[in-house]
Amino acid sequence: MRATVIHAPRDIRVEEVADPTIQQSTDAVVRVLRACICGSDLWPYRGEGNTGPEQRIGHEFLGVVEEAGAGVSGFAPGDLVVAPFAWSDGVCDICHEGLPTSCPQGGIWGRPGSDGGQGEAVRVPFADGTLVKLPADAASDDRLLTALLALSDVLGTGHHAAVGAGVRPGSTVAVVGDGAVGLCGVLAAKRLGAERIIALGRHQARTDIARTFGATDIVAERGDAAVAAVRELTRGQGAHSVIEAVGTEQSMLTSVRITRDGGAIGYVGVPHGSATGLDLGHMFARNIALRGGVAPARAYLPELLPDVLDGTIDPSPVFDVSVGLDDIASGYKAMDERIALKVLVKM
Repeated sequence: MRATVIHAPRDIRVEEVADPTIQQSTDAVVRVLRACICGSDLWPYRGEGNTGPEQRIGHEFLGVVEEAGAGVSGFAPGDLVVAPFAWSDGVCDICHEGLPTSCPQGGIWGRPGSDGGQGEAVRVPFADGTLVKLPADAASDDRLLTALLALSDVLGTGHHAAVGAGVRPGSTVAVVGDGAVGLCGVLAAKRLGAERIIALGRHQARTDIARTFGATDIVAERGDAAVAAVRELTRGQGAHSVIEAVGTEQSMLTSVRITRDGGAIGYVGVPHGSATGLDLGHMFARNIALRGGVAPARAYLPELLPDVLDGTIDPSPVFDVSVGLDDIASGYKAMDERIALKVLVKM
């Protein structure tokens, strides 16, 4: 089969690799129909991650079960399924507490020893605890299939940020970051009943999507100017809830400064390039809460899936460029150069 392999910074290739096989009775093999490139994939692409040479890459996919191990009870060949970006056994205490990304037997696709999602097929450990079945007829609906792919990561991650930030009906929310996760944070805040949603971003194509998703205000400034703009929009008070979807020191500092006293920050931007430099004394004095981290996407799937299926929410606009597997290197280049927001990969 063919799969995407990273050899070195900006050296992405599609190569022949061994077909996945059932190794444990709880495994399934999924033939991939849709995959995509994540913003976090750009860190190893730029040489800023710890990915080794000739490593499979990608962690977002949906497809059809081709084979299921003898210990798999919930799935059979032919089932259409979506995989969250991390696998988990679904039965341990941590999984039952709603944090499958911390499952002791879990892992993330595209890490050493695992299949990457940007390939023609994937071996899925603990299929019963990991995969979620989709309606079979969704396979013939291209828009719906694309929307469902967002459940593998970005939609659940945006929702995790909104939950961590304490978004509630009638609240004011600010979203720092105009990437796919930030935009899904806007969508999540709207879904949870926020009355005002301030999206911080300067790329019109992205802020147009933010408005479609429910943003009421756009702030294009950065740094001190962004803080002043948000404060002006909120009568000097700041936002009840702030979604941080970038992961840099500047984005976190901006998030703290635009949070209302007694408010909360939901942070899901993968930290990179800094130690964040947060002043805990400042947060302490203003009673600002900080919650977030790696999104337990599998735990949110039962809640979010029905709303995607019935059209209550439609995250598909975050996929603005589509490529075939053979052209995936051009997709990485487009995202790296910010020509594309999020690249869909069709098999």
